[in-house]
Amino acid sequence: MKKLVIVVLTLAILVIGMATAADPVNATTETQGIATTTGVVVMGTMSNSESVVMTASTMDLRDNPPLGALGLIDVDLEPGESPNNNWGVEDHLLIDGWAWLSLPERQAVMSYTESVLADNGYSEFNEMQSMDTGNKVANQKNFASTEQFDFVAFSDAMGRATTSESLLLDLVSQGSDASERFICPFATGDQGFIPPYCNVYEMGSSFTGTQVSEVTQAGTNFIAKSADVPTQASYSIGLSGTGSAAAWINTHVMEGRTAGYYYDEDDGWSWISFWNYDMNTGDPWLGVPAGGGWMQGVDLVYKEKTTASGVIEAFSKSMAIQDAVRRL
Repeated sequence: MKKLVIVVLTLAILVIGMATAADPVNATTETQGIATTTGVVVMGTMSNSESVVMTASTMDLRDNPPLGALGLIDVDLEPGESPNNNWGVEDHLLIDGWAWLSLPERQAVMSYTESVLADNGYSEFNEMQSMDTGNKVANQKNFASTEQFDFVAFSDAMGRATTSESLLLDLVSQGSDASERFICPFATGDQGFIPPYCNVYEMGSSFTGTQVSEVTQAGTNFIAKSADVPTQASYSIGLSGTGSAAAWINTHVMEGRTAGYYYDEDDGWSWISFWNYDMNTGDPWLGVPAGGGWMQGVDLVYKEKTTASGVIEAFSKSMAIQDAVRRL
């Protein structure tokens, strides 16, 4: 008896309104591009493995955690004060030569791993991989992978093939000034700000068995010049064969809202202080107890996993995430 398994999943996350969701990290002045193409046809044994980890930040990622620059020299810090409460810039030095800097920061971490091991059989393997650290638009990717793998075990040699693949995108921000991050004149943010967020997405697949024909695709974009470009991640797999297959997606989304805030400017100083009036936390300089000045508006956990074992006639799973202030 034939077994038929067909699963298709598309996940697009929009978290409450236009004012929430990710603001991509912008590219550095110098950018890098890496591309590889691989083709293997062999009777016997083959293996392939890949690993990509990229961290990008709008500031200096070497001092994270915590996010954000807080340089406050010759001025006493109030208990609990942090860049989450105050954004401030001084445009000239004080009389004694000291300066103040407190700016919000965004950071993105992208990770991709893949491995193929085929032993005692006939294998065909083809792949194309590309990595680009430049600014991208909505229909382009910073990382893209396409793989095709076919394997048939030798019946008298206990042959077997094992594959695994995983894509992860981790996005975190202290917030952004919407007026500096949009090209679209109608995108105003939440009271003029893109609130903080802490979002992580993982998707991937695995297979082990004596016969398989599979195709996988993975891709993500998270580097863009403005917040008009959605941050995206996608993964798909299609296979048939004899063995065990699995595909999954795990997400945890935490999105913020802008509560109360104050803006002030005096003698070369300018700063914005945030106040969470629900929790009564915010700016100690204004007499409001210290702590996170933003509100958390969303906490979403989504997990899904599909498995099949035996003679698999068809196994298909497609996953796509769009995390954006302006979704397509």
